Amino acid sequence: MYTLQEHTVNGIKVAELNSDKVLIQQMQDGLDLLADLYYQGFDKIIISEQNITPDFFDLKNKMAGDILQKFSNYKMKLAIIGSFSYESKSLKDFIFECNKGKLVNFVKTLSEALV
Repeated sequence: MYTLQEHTVNGIKVAELNSDKVLIQQMQDGLDLLADLYYQGFDKIIISEQNITPDFFDLKNKMAGDILQKFSNYKMKLAIIGSFSYESKSLKDFIFECNKGKLVNFVKTLSEALV
C-alpha cells in the first residue's frame, strides 16, 4: 500500500505516491495505479524508482514501453524520481528521449517532478 500526497501545480492535480514497498511489480500493477488515479481526477503521478520493479528498467522485456503507452493513451503525466544509475546505454537513451517530452520524465528530486 501507499500514502498519497496531493499537489496542485498550475491547475494540474498531482498524486505523489509514497511507499517503502514495490508498487509496480508487473504491467497490470502499473495499469491499476493509472486507472485508479485517473478516475480520482489526477492529471499526473509521481512515483519513486524504488517503488518500481527493476524489471521495468530492463527495456528488453518491453514492460516500460507497455506501461508508458497506457499513460500516453490516457494523457496521464508521470514523473519517476530516482538516481537511474544503470549501465544500459539503451536505457540511458530512453530516459534522455522521455525527458525531451512532457508526458514522462525521469528526475532526481520532488521539486523537479512537480514542474
